[in-house]
Amino acid sequence: MPVLSEVIAALDALWPPERAEQWDAVGTVCGDPDAHVGRVLFAVDPVQDVVDEAVKLGADLVVTHHPLYLRGTTTVSAGTFKGRAVHTLIKNDIALHVAHTNADRADPGVSDALAGALDLRVIGPLVPDPTDPTGRRGLGRICEPVTPVTLAEFGERCAARLPATAQGIRVAGDPRQVLRTVAVCGGSGDSLFDEVRAAGVDAYVTADLRHHPVSEARQHSPLALVDAAHWATEWPWTEQAAAQLDEISDRHGWGLRTHVSRLVTDPWTAHAASSAPTDHSDHQ
Repeated sequence: MPVLSEVIAALDALWPPERAEQWDAVGTVCGDPDAHVGRVLFAVDPVQDVVDEAVKLGADLVVTHHPLYLRGTTTVSAGTFKGRAVHTLIKNDIALHVAHTNADRADPGVSDALAGALDLRVIGPLVPDPTDPTGRRGLGRICEPVTPVTLAEFGERCAARLPATAQGIRVAGDPRQVLRTVAVCGGSGDSLFDEVRAAGVDAYVTADLRHHPVSEARQHSPLALVDAAHWATEWPWTEQAAAQLDEISDRHGWGLRTHVSRLVTDPWTAHAASSAPTDHSDHQ
């Protein structure tokens, strides 16, 4: 059975912390480097429900995509919800490790997992990492369907293949448009619209799309947009990451047992569908 420092070294080789954005907070949040690790839980969010799941599971390490303390803190008091998570972890000898934008940029990374979930063939990164001589790392991915598909069909595929959330899938564009190339970016991706347009793809799948960027993007070009819940676009990475650690464990004879949390930690809990949009153009 490996110790935590050995497992963390393997995770850092998959997702080197120096490749994270400067504003990011990745790495090990808590844990004894000399403690033995036998069971690992992967999740998107380091929220209390996931921490409680780790306790029930008997996990020694939780690996999440989102940081616990992204903007820093001056307290880990159990009187705060984040401090309570830290206290629960430490009391139960559970370590917490974060791979965020360093996992976004990795090969394979978060967007590769998203593309795989949607049955898309990856052609290359949307925003290549200039430090990668192979040209495979970077933010987002440019992809193509195995066979061309209409936007309506692709929207249904996204709804069927991604984990169910209250938001579901929102689509902007002509439902009959045929898609031959698709860009994807797990998580919030409206900051990459310039790169998406430059790539000349037919559609873009991401999360957290806002009214004005979407409206402007639709005015610029016939680019179709598919907006999924943030959590749903990043959850496929947890399965990919667990499989990567499984391979490392098998290679070293560690005998690790990996688990993927299926708790829906997307913050939205309900969706009330409105009636079909009404054309008010002839109204006085």
